[in-house]
Amino acid sequence: MSTLDAHDLDLNRIPTVVHDRLSKFLDSKEGDIAAIGTPVSEAVAYLRAFVLNGGKRIRPLYTWAGFVAAGGLENNTEKLEAVLDAAASLEFIQACALIHDDIIDSSDTRRGAPTVHRAVESYHRENNLEGNSAHFGESVSILAGDMALVWAEDMLQDSGLSTEALARSRAAWRGMRTEVIGGQLLDIYLEAQANESVELANSVNRFKTAAYTIERPLHLGASIAGASPELISALRNYGHDIGIAFQLRDDLLGVFGDPAITGKPAGDDIREGKRTVLLAKALEKADKESPVAAAEIRAGIGQVSEPADIAQLAQLIRDTGAEAEVENLITDLTTSGLAHLEAVSMPAEVKELLRSLAIRSTERRM
Repeated sequence: MSTLDAHDLDLNRIPTVVHDRLSKFLDSKEGDIAAIGTPVSEAVAYLRAFVLNGGKRIRPLYTWAGFVAAGGLENNTEKLEAVLDAAASLEFIQACALIHDDIIDSSDTRRGAPTVHRAVESYHRENNLEGNSAHFGESVSILAGDMALVWAEDMLQDSGLSTEALARSRAAWRGMRTEVIGGQLLDIYLEAQANESVELANSVNRFKTAAYTIERPLHLGASIAGASPELISALRNYGHDIGIAFQLRDDLLGVFGDPAITGKPAGDDIREGKRTVLLAKALEKADKESPVAAAEIRAGIGQVSEPADIAQLAQLIRDTGAEAEVENLITDLTTSGLAHLEAVSMPAEVKELLRSLAIRSTERRM
């Protein structure tokens, strides 16, 4: 019998419950890690802090929503603790992705604090350890991210889900992990090639973010509950549209966002040379209307680092009208995503939950 009351597990409580499940799982690993050696425990402490001290728990929220949408609470065939552990395991995939992403992007801050590799680098420098501090920080962080990916699998497989539920969820789980890494690889190649394709930038949004942030978590939760193919299709279509809208919002934040809200420096995507839909559309429009501005944007993207230069490029991008066009895309995708929910039968409160999550995901403040 579950020790959790399903009626208490509303949208607002899930992040707290997920935090507690993650903390319990990490506690269970301490003995195994300590047996390897104290330095490993010190390294894993950075991962623990990263996992527990931040994040909106969007992926577990959507996993839970998919489970509830498919009647998981009414069917009562899986222990709630097991479902929540399965949902929480996605936070380890997120940790792996972000820790590695920050190394790839040479980012200094995440969630308003030093990135993991910068924190480890500082530890090396402050303790006068042998070797290069930056290399040590990156090395430890790569392995911490790898550990997170391993523990995601452990947490899912050891969650207590039935053999049948694990089998049903396999396709979603397999697809999600391949897509997020493939999307990251595509992102890196587009930056290196200075690729301006809107289509490929959309593919990055689809696979690096949309699939593993919303579509696959919904797929995972619904599969655990034994959802019909029709419901899974509707949820995935919703996730596809809302997930891309979510990333388009992130694209806007990456250029125009307030660091106090985003936790990252202003214009970070400009500094890093991110090949986003926003940038592709800005260059497309500038080529037609202002070739001089287009040339200036091309010359500066990924090359400037001074705040004044970044602000100037951001204004040039805004002046093309691409920002407004992306805002319209976000609105259209949100509308179409919500429409998919009307194509299938599910409890009214679940539709409201998904509608609320969609708004939260796509209307983040600048």
